Amino acid sequence: MANLQERKSFSKSRISIQASGGTPEAKGIEKRKLSQKRRTLPLQLSMDGHLSPWPTYTSGQTILYNRKPCSDDSRNRANTCQQQSMNISKPKYLEQLENYLRKELLLLDLSTDSAQELRLQPYREIFEFFIEDFKTYKPLLSSIKNAYEVMLAHQKEKIRSLEPLKAKIVTMNEDCSERVLAMRAEERYEISVLKKEKMNLLKLIDKKNEEKISLQSEVAKLRRSLAEEYLRYLTERDARKILIGDLNELRYQQEDMSLAQNPGVPREDPMKLTLALKMTRQDLTRTQMELNTMKANSGDVVPRRDLEMQEKTNMELQEQLESLRADYEEVRKEHELLLQLHMNTLKERDQFYNELQEIQRTSTPRPDWTKCESIIAGGPERWLVLAEGKNSDQLVDVLLEEIGMGLLREKDFFPGLGFGDAIPPFLRFDGPVKNKKPSKKEVVNLLKDAWKERIAEEQKESFPDFFFNFLERRFGVNEAMAWAYTIFENIKLFRSSEIMNQFYAVLMGKNLESVYINQKETLSHLLKELISVDTQNEGSITMEQFSTILKTNFPLKKEEQIQELMEAVGWGPDSSNSDMLNYRSLFHEDEEGQSEPFVQRLWEQYESEKEAYLEELKQELDLDPLEEVTLLKMRGTLMNMDPTMDKQTLSAYLSQAYQIPAIDVPLEDEERQGIISIKVETALDRLRMADTKRVGPREPEPAS
Repeated sequence: MANLQERKSFSKSRISIQASGGTPEAKGIEKRKLSQKRRTLPLQLSMDGHLSPWPTYTSGQTILYNRKPCSDDSRNRANTCQQQSMNISKPKYLEQLENYLRKELLLLDLSTDSAQELRLQPYREIFEFFIEDFKTYKPLLSSIKNAYEVMLAHQKEKIRSLEPLKAKIVTMNEDCSERVLAMRAEERYEISVLKKEKMNLLKLIDKKNEEKISLQSEVAKLRRSLAEEYLRYLTERDARKILIGDLNELRYQQEDMSLAQNPGVPREDPMKLTLALKMTRQDLTRTQMELNTMKANSGDVVPRRDLEMQEKTNMELQEQLESLRADYEEVRKEHELLLQLHMNTLKERDQFYNELQEIQRTSTPRPDWTKCESIIAGGPERWLVLAEGKNSDQLVDVLLEEIGMGLLREKDFFPGLGFGDAIPPFLRFDGPVKNKKPSKKEVVNLLKDAWKERIAEEQKESFPDFFFNFLERRFGVNEAMAWAYTIFENIKLFRSSEIMNQFYAVLMGKNLESVYINQKETLSHLLKELISVDTQNEGSITMEQFSTILKTNFPLKKEEQIQELMEAVGWGPDSSNSDMLNYRSLFHEDEEGQSEPFVQRLWEQYESEKEAYLEELKQELDLDPLEEVTLLKMRGTLMNMDPTMDKQTLSAYLSQAYQIPAIDVPLEDEERQGIISIKVETALDRLRMADTKRVGPREPEPAS
């Protein structure tokens, strides 16, 4: 126990040395002190001078042998071991080490941050004792200890290096939280402003509704007063008629009384009076009938003056009502627009926020492209020429082409692709194929010659077959396959070259030959138009003339597109329409087949116009891309989109989309058109391969 106490003090000194940094000098001092301490610590040996072979199962552990539990041999062996364990006592040296470990663990302060490291120290000391005591196993045990110590030091260093990163993450989290809170506050402010506007609009609508109700009540009141006035006039008319009848009766009575008072006055003839009375009664009956007829016909008639007055009032009220209705409809539409604008603003805000999060998550530093100057063949001068006017994506393509060109130069042979059905016919070969290693200029000239021969001859065979036959005619049967592989690898690599890219698209069936041929015909026709304007044959025209020719040859292009083409030839805001333009230089190509910016921009506009036309066709069909569209619906949609399209062009489009000969397209047979169908996505892909474009304006122009 005294020796263990000395070792305890020695181990505490080792802990202080390790805490001070674990320098090589401290480790050497520790090693010398440990060796001296080992000489003072007696080794506990057994009776015969060797280490005690005390078995481990006496401490309560059980060793499980790989034997059947039911065998007699295993039961006998277990009984024997149990009897031996009853007679063998634990070594004293082991008891000292266990007591030492137990006391050291009890003395540790586990409340500190380095509690786990302090807890490991007593075990480290016990392992040191074992290393010093077992001389035979000392190298192996020392290597094991050193391996663990190196790994622990590495883990500590890694943890120490991660601490600043943890602080940085906390700072970034706080920053993002503040930004999110700021955005939420801005959003709440916008919502409150919109709510206030909504309340004001609702109040205005309520006010208009109240005015409408008051006007309606006034109209009802005027109608009631009109009915009362009409009833009063009817009553007065009836009273007047009664009064006239009473007056006539009184007059007759007065005449009778006067005749009775003056008997000497000669009387009229009774027959004459009877006849007069009869005629009077007939007149009365006729008048009564006319009066009844007039009553029946004029029962609901009002005086014209009152009618005109009421009509005037009614018209004024109707105009006010229409005005209020128009104001209300305008306010309602504005309210709906504001709501729609608010919803769109919320969607845009969410979209921008998601994009911001995605950009913050995936953003990387902008590459320094000047590093490529020393790698590209030709140095900084060639790199400046290659990188002029290109964005990062295009620069990556250029860099890949340069790297691929170097790798392609290093290859002496290409592996044959075999004779599978998926292999193009001109590449079907088994075995190594020699790399001819032509220059980029030679490949471009070869492709130009192929196009010239293809356009000049009748197009009977497919383009891949023509391409291989062309190589056989140019280089012979034995060398044709090698040139086919060489040219294919070059045009597949140099995608930034226009002629290579177009040739590769036609060769692989991504585009039809008509796309390239129509493009060349368009450029040729445009050049002829420019030459016809150049009456002096000087090779130059004014900018105004050039703009007029562009608008004439491309009537469907928008003003912005014409402006882009003008800028591509060097026209700027400060340029004058009278400036001269060398139009022949616009159609030149360099030795690698690269066109001038004007031709490139013309091709880019053609591609964008085709995509816009197909996208409009997709929207007009109003079908899912996987749904099938009949030939009848496709024909009607194309005619609706492009009313001026002729039957020949319509047949060509439908033939390309449904892969049937143009002469077999049933334009007049609607029953067959309703049977032939294909998926929308497939039809659009096939039209994208062809020279698909708008023939005329959206609506036919009115005749002048």
